[in-house]
Amino acid sequence: MILKIVILCWVIICLTTMLFYTEHFYISIFKTQDLTEENYDTQSFLERLIYLERQEHVSVMCRSFKLPKDDDDYQQAINDSILLDHILVDNRHKLLYCYVPKVACTNWKRVFMVLSGNAQPGAPDLSQIPADVVHKPSTLDRLSDYPAAQAADMLATYTKFLFVRHPFERLLSAYRNKLEQRHQESSRYFQSRFGRRIIRRYRANATEQSLRDGDDVTFAEFATFVADTRDTVFNEHWAPIDRLCRPCAVNYDFIGKHESLFEDSDYLLRHVVGATDVRFPKGPDSNTSTQLVKYFTPLHHDTVLKLYSTFELDFKLFNYNLQNIFGYELG
Repeated sequence: MILKIVILCWVIICLTTMLFYTEHFYISIFKTQDLTEENYDTQSFLERLIYLERQEHVSVMCRSFKLPKDDDDYQQAINDSILLDHILVDNRHKLLYCYVPKVACTNWKRVFMVLSGNAQPGAPDLSQIPADVVHKPSTLDRLSDYPAAQAADMLATYTKFLFVRHPFERLLSAYRNKLEQRHQESSRYFQSRFGRRIIRRYRANATEQSLRDGDDVTFAEFATFVADTRDTVFNEHWAPIDRLCRPCAVNYDFIGKHESLFEDSDYLLRHVVGATDVRFPKGPDSNTSTQLVKYFTPLHHDTVLKLYSTFELDFKLFNYNLQNIFGYELG
């Protein structure tokens, strides 16, 4: 009987301690959230634990790979030009967004235009803002526009977030959008710049038309190109997220996922940013995830291994695997 009482007391102490520290971390991270009794309920608390777990997983993986975590003055981050170019600034809400192409970044840039005052907040449908406008470098402030000292201060004090996606799904989305579509204006640049190079390098007996237009690149050829270690400079549409946003050098306050895009976006806007009058635009559902098996299973096993190695940090940092594609894990 005494032993049972001792065990019960020990369990109560452990649970109380765990809740105390969880609350401590949660309050420091979600610093813009109103913690009144009205807003502080069990469901909200459990939702926040999901986002806290994502942050903790990134920290664990950074330590596991012995990658330097963020420093107090962010000197490592402000010396990375690629990172600074990919972080958008909303000074009105003290918000930093590291955009990742092929992870709903067009719609998030539309939202950022409204948040930062570059578009009318009363617009009935944010998806009507032209894509070519949101992608203009001059439309939104970037962290690279600011002096180093100010950029470091913003990194230390502003709320920072990014959205991530399964590495192979994002890679396939880039291929289908930029290289597979023929006779599309948005694809012609990529077919001319990359398609012709890919065909010239990896296709034996290529026709003159293919070498000239570069508009019939197969996914196997594209995958081989991305996995080729001779190409160390990646286009941002398929560069690893770790390379673009450096999650081990920047302590992101919120990590959203493409798989729960609308739920995560809504939570971020309402509970973290406090922008209750802004809604993330809903577009047509992507079917890329349903096409993974079709495109990836025919690839040579060595190509898959090289691709996994290329995106290994993205897989590990954001807790993705290959079970749903191949039924087994590579690493």
